[in-house]
Amino acid sequence: MLIDLKDIKKIYEIGGTVKVPALKSINLVIGKNEYVAIMGPSGSGKSTLMNILGCLDTASEGIYMLNGSNVSDMTDDELAEIRNREIGFVFQTFNLLPRANALHNVELPLIYNGTSSTQRKKQAKEALEKVGLADRMDHKPNELSGGQRQRVAIARALVNNPSIILADEPTGNLDSKTGEEIMEIFETLHDAGNTIVLVTHEEYIAEHSDRIIRLRDGLVERDESVN
Repeated sequence: MLIDLKDIKKIYEIGGTVKVPALKSINLVIGKNEYVAIMGPSGSGKSTLMNILGCLDTASEGIYMLNGSNVSDMTDDELAEIRNREIGFVFQTFNLLPRANALHNVELPLIYNGTSSTQRKKQAKEALEKVGLADRMDHKPNELSGGQRQRVAIARALVNNPSIILADEPTGNLDSKTGEEIMEIFETLHDAGNTIVLVTHEEYIAEHSDRIIRLRDGLVERDESVN
């Protein structure tokens, strides 16, 4: 298994006295090469769960095993290292550097982990080729369409060969046709062996996955296969 969550709880304290449970008790196993969608109404805990899966936040209680490592008790530096090594992120808002071209944006995770310049460029070019942007490497974000910007973001998520790709509302800022094109890229990546977990509120986007986990009030309400 790639992800194993055992009795994960997340409690936020407001003003030091009021405790708000965002996740009440999440037990979840995700295997390698699974394609999973996480759904739920606003306030169900899906963003909190995504942040914990991505090691952007830590649980208040419970154990999180990621690819054999117990990340529950890691320091901030250790979490940063495992994020860079194991996880590729795709966000709704793309999160690209506006003054950097596509190639440099994709290189960024490799700069952080000390990869040599020659190797960085090689891996970044290969990642851009995988998402169909071989001819747009020198373009800056404002010279690209929304769909192309999201492709750059996907290439950046891929460049480290991570264990898992986490996508948070990856089609949220795109029209439906462009959104479908982005989902086709995710299907291609999944077919190539990548593990994908995406958060969405759109049923038709979730149906691209093999499995839908539905949250409600900080709990897993349903965990179902997509036929």
